[in-house]
Amino acid sequence: MTTPTNQVRFQIAERSVGSLNVLALLRWSLVVIFLWFGGMKFTAYEAAGIAPFIEHNPIMSWLHALFGVQGASYVIGVIELTTAAALVLGAFQPIFSALGAAMSAATYLITLTFFLSTPGVAETTAGGFPAISAAPGQFLLKDVVLLAASLSLLFASVEGPWLNDQKS
Repeated sequence: MTTPTNQVRFQIAERSVGSLNVLALLRWSLVVIFLWFGGMKFTAYEAAGIAPFIEHNPIMSWLHALFGVQGASYVIGVIELTTAAALVLGAFQPIFSALGAAMSAATYLITLTFFLSTPGVAETTAGGFPAISAAPGQFLLKDVVLLAASLSLLFASVEGPWLNDQKS
C-alpha cells in the first residue's frame, strides 16, 4: 500500500529541519505568555483593562453582550489557557503542535484587528496613523512578533506537498 504524496502530515515543530532550539524557545515563550495572560483574565483588573478592546471590536463585541465584562474575560481566559495547554502538549504530540500554534496565530490575528477598531491607537498629536500611542497602540504592536512566532511553529508543524521544495 502506498501513501499519497499530497497528504498533510503533522509533526512536532521542534523536530522539523533541525531547528530544535529556536522553535523550542518560541513554543515555551508562547506557553508562558498564554498562561500568564490567561490567568490574568480571571481578575477584575484585567477584565476592565481589556474591555475597551472587546467592546469596540466587531469580531469580539458580542462577548460583552452575551457574558458581560467579567464573563467575556473568563471566556477569553479559558481560550488562552486552552491554547497554552495545546502548546504544551504540542511538544509531545504532532497534532497538538499544529493545533496550539494555529490557536496562537488566530489569537494574534484577532488582536491585531484591534488596531482598526480601538479608539486611541493613532496618536493625533503626532499626526495620526501611522504614529501610534504608547497605549493602546504600542501595546498592540508586540502582537506582530507573537503572530510571527505562532506562524513559525505552525509552518514547522505541518508537512504537506507545498513544502516539499523548501525542505529538499
